[in-house]
Amino acid sequence: MTQELTTSLPTEPVRPSESPGWWRDAVIYQVYVRSFADSDGDGIGDLRGVRERLPHLAGLGVDAVWLTPFYASPQADGGYDVADYRTVDPLFGTLGDADDLVRTAHELGLRVIVDVVPNHSSDQHPWFREALADRPGGAARTRYHFRRGRGAQGELPPNDWESVFGGPAWTRTTDPDGTLGDWYLHLFAPEQPDLNWDSPEVRAEFDSVLRFWLDLGVDGFRIDVAHGMVKAAGLPDIGRTEQAKLIGSQVLPFFDQDGVHEIHRSWRRLLDSYPGDRIGVAEAWAPTAERLALYVRPDELHQAFNFQFLKCPWDAAAMREVIDESLAATRSVGAPTTWVLSNHDVVRHTTRYADGGPGQGLARARAAALLTLALPGSSYLYQGEELGLPEVTDLPDELRQDPAFFRTSPDGQDGQSGQDGFRDGCRVPLPWTRSGESYGFGPGGSWLPQPDAWSGLSVEAQTGDPGSTLELYRGALALRRELPGLGDGPMSWLEAPAGVLALSRPGLVCTLNTLGEEVELPVPGRALLSSAPLSYGAGTVRIPPDSCAWWAI
Repeated sequence: MTQELTTSLPTEPVRPSESPGWWRDAVIYQVYVRSFADSDGDGIGDLRGVRERLPHLAGLGVDAVWLTPFYASPQADGGYDVADYRTVDPLFGTLGDADDLVRTAHELGLRVIVDVVPNHSSDQHPWFREALADRPGGAARTRYHFRRGRGAQGELPPNDWESVFGGPAWTRTTDPDGTLGDWYLHLFAPEQPDLNWDSPEVRAEFDSVLRFWLDLGVDGFRIDVAHGMVKAAGLPDIGRTEQAKLIGSQVLPFFDQDGVHEIHRSWRRLLDSYPGDRIGVAEAWAPTAERLALYVRPDELHQAFNFQFLKCPWDAAAMREVIDESLAATRSVGAPTTWVLSNHDVVRHTTRYADGGPGQGLARARAAALLTLALPGSSYLYQGEELGLPEVTDLPDELRQDPAFFRTSPDGQDGQSGQDGFRDGCRVPLPWTRSGESYGFGPGGSWLPQPDAWSGLSVEAQTGDPGSTLELYRGALALRRELPGLGDGPMSWLEAPAGVLALSRPGLVCTLNTLGEEVELPVPGRALLSSAPLSYGAGTVRIPPDSCAWWAI
């Protein structure tokens, strides 16, 4: 039986071969731990299950694994409500399991990135319990944002801020004597009170948390809500409703405040004090590519998610504009660009792209994968996209667990509108085998039901099928490692008809047809890989609709 770890490890963890700047062109695979693989039969994925399936990721050809939160948590928001940042929740295993996972990943040549959640804690965190028990204005409350309410009796929230999940961003407390008291800020669920980063205790605590996991051997952190820790002085009103729709389009008094950068600079110094090129990755929503680039200046974080690319429609001109803006912004600060199509918070791109039905969505998703992996910089894959999994859109209401689902009204007319509340659809557990109660996810079913059609999309069903999405990804990732011109480096656009993107990398051309009809082009070079079968004429190639191809030159 694996023993629990103490905070001091007796031996230096095995690490992948040193590669300075490995993150500049890494392909990083996001594991949503709850839905990846279940080892103990409780229907929920766990760390041991992830460890057992690491050979799949090594064989897929990725460079690193990013794990969503597995810390002690009441699970009010899928683990993003942390009650203890140094303990593994029993739902997911033990600290020993975490250590085993990191060491096994390193032995397979995979790096491990873990989530850190610094904007808010759980309402079950000892600090917040102390704050509720303290008097108004007490020292324990300075770690969070407590304020007196407005109105004659303090009955109104302190300002007009709204939760990203819908409804007000404030909840009123009851004082120890039973009377109604101050309000506390929560930009997400009420069970996720926002921490006050003006508090030296908060800053010191998170430095300690980062060191704890770095000492265990992790290779870096994905920083949840990296744009949110600092709030504008005085917590001013915004003056309008439906504030969630403003995120990423303008600077808000609670998001993308300039003060966050000092925090990230201090974390960069901490990361640089460890061997092995440990990294910080910002989940940051910013209104422009230029403001996003501020998070990855040379003395700040290493990467920031490129949500502008994720949100881009299936349109060649729009894609080219986003790609150009993204590359220009990050190059201005000497950082790599990241490319991401899906994650645990958005509808899977196979479904987002399906204007003309599921077949079109899958064709476009396969093409988008090749485009993404051909672009300069680092790519992120969300678990199951290598299988072409679609969003599950017919989950029964009684099985949903996304907190935004329970806070958002269907018509959005009652002041509750925030996120759409349908994130469960991209979190359905993965199918590994053709048969079984949960298609190989685990021996005891799965916490969300899997569609029957996923039998044919399982890893087992697609392995060895040259036309499968899984083998397309395996082939693309193998070529990305073999071809020196892919990953970080230069890129230029080539002339192409409207609706077609053609880009050149050293030794390679990538052609993407976003049109609903076949396009005939001069043969760019020797065909390496394509998302759909190509056909040829005299010196020309016919590229199918919604497809992408790589060519050696």
